[in-house]
Amino acid sequence: MAVKALDKCVLSLRLLRNLQLRNERLVSTSACRLVTDDKFIPPSKPVIIDKTQSVASLRKFLSPEFVPPRQRTNPLKFSIERKDMIRRRKVLNIPEFYVGSILAVSMADPHASGKANRFVGICIQRGGKGLGATFVLRNIINNQGVEICYELYSPRIQSVEVLKLEKRLDDNLMYLRDALPEYSTVDPDMKPVPFSPTGEVPVNNIKVRMRPKPWSKRWERPKFNVQGIRFDLCLTPEKMEHAQKWAEPWREYDMLKEYDTSKLEEHLLDEFQQEMSK
Repeated sequence: MAVKALDKCVLSLRLLRNLQLRNERLVSTSACRLVTDDKFIPPSKPVIIDKTQSVASLRKFLSPEFVPPRQRTNPLKFSIERKDMIRRRKVLNIPEFYVGSILAVSMADPHASGKANRFVGICIQRGGKGLGATFVLRNIINNQGVEICYELYSPRIQSVEVLKLEKRLDDNLMYLRDALPEYSTVDPDMKPVPFSPTGEVPVNNIKVRMRPKPWSKRWERPKFNVQGIRFDLCLTPEKMEHAQKWAEPWREYDMLKEYDTSKLEEHLLDEFQQEMSK
């Protein structure tokens, strides 16, 4: 009798266990049906940030060719040119750069193998106003100095990339033609150097060493006001004193040379930002 009672208990336990498993399966299948009945919601697209691209500058910078020269010119001419310049900038990204910055310019060339020519060099001069704005890049290639003068708004320019943004002690570096080649040598495969889009532009305080005379110009004379040359290494004190004879101290008191463009630059900057935002 005891054995029969145990068998009945075991059977009852097995039945209960089977019922529990059946209920669990029913619950799981119903849950699956509920999940499958709902619409599929795709995950949000990931935000991809390309860190290789240069960051747009957030500084208030107005390219110098937008400021018209001080002379008796027709303001209508410069206003029409500004519209054409802004229209060109909407197609071509012209970044902020200064004399002393290292740039890489790609220009369409029908005679090149890839129909484009890329040149890397240091900017030694910026000139011209309006659509006639130009800049000169210099580099040493195969122990030979190479300079290319680009028209900033030329339709042949495909891209202008700033590899290193910096300033120099002078606004004109044409004296690099007479300096040692090491100061004009730039690696053609140079990688872009990151810079702060909000901070101040770094100033390179380097002073170059010159080759022996003759030079292309008498850079030691006061009218050039050159700060980036080590004259003490190439000229004697007597020659430096002799160069001071060509000083023009009265130029300091010439009131006609004063040309305050601060208000004009603010107006032109507002006009530029409004046109670029359209």
